[in-house]
Amino acid sequence: MNDSDIRALLDSWLLHLKAERKSAQTLKTYGDGVRAFLRWCDQNHINPDLDRPTVNAFVASLLDAGAEPSTARSRQLAVRRFSTWLAEEGEIETDQLIALKPPKLDHKITPELSEDELKLLIKACAGKDLRDRRDEAIVRFMTETGARAGEVVAMRVTDVDLKTGAAVLHKTKGGRARTVPFGPQTGRSIDRYLRLRRAHRLADTDTLWLGDRGKNFSYYGLHSALTYRAELAGIESFHPHVLRHTAAARWLAAGGSEGGLMAVAGWTRRDMLDRYTRASSERRAAEEARRLGLGDLS
Repeated sequence: MNDSDIRALLDSWLLHLKAERKSAQTLKTYGDGVRAFLRWCDQNHINPDLDRPTVNAFVASLLDAGAEPSTARSRQLAVRRFSTWLAEEGEIETDQLIALKPPKLDHKITPELSEDELKLLIKACAGKDLRDRRDEAIVRFMTETGARAGEVVAMRVTDVDLKTGAAVLHKTKGGRARTVPFGPQTGRSIDRYLRLRRAHRLADTDTLWLGDRGKNFSYYGLHSALTYRAELAGIESFHPHVLRHTAAARWLAAGGSEGGLMAVAGWTRRDMLDRYTRASSERRAAEEARRLGLGDLS
């Protein structure tokens, strides 16, 4: 199979994934991965064969060039999934990438915000205009529920029930809608935002979060808004995803169960819980060790 054949079939695969209602981010990630493989083959004058030696060489070159293991893993996964689809569609005789092992990931610890940093972030949203009320409501909601940024952006007005203190997240990563609870302070901040929202030119639409310049609120809008608030609060290296880690850490620190956290956060695998709470787990273990005082031998 040559380069032009693969490029043509890549469009068909992405159409297939779109029909399966895969997210826009998934489509982009998979498309970028296969295109990166094709570019590498072209640059190195290698036929784009979907076999283990070629794909392993591609991944090795990514790592040698300084790519993060997570990036190399993502690129390889895209090529593997593409190969599987080609075999299922009869475009290739066999999937030679079955059981190809992904590159190992470095176990990095993603820090969460401390209580003081979280209070500073909320304080940085102080104000009475729509943007201020919106950003505070989003920060409180994400920190309490652990909702992903994409899930928050996709929320509708009808998804929020202020009386019961619950919201339904429909556009989830796994496609399984879930209900998340929130407390009175978060409910109050959402209510304050909704009251100002009534004067917005898009007030009649069902999109919950609206831009302050008469526009809809995209993922990039959320990222920009919260990064700006973090800068005001003096929080460095901030990313909205940190709020999900913070929510998980606060849940466990308050004595919440791991099963409850997995249900609220939308995790179906235990390894995801471990990944998100590694930093707080080490801190809790250190506090427990100090409390046990096993070094007191005198």
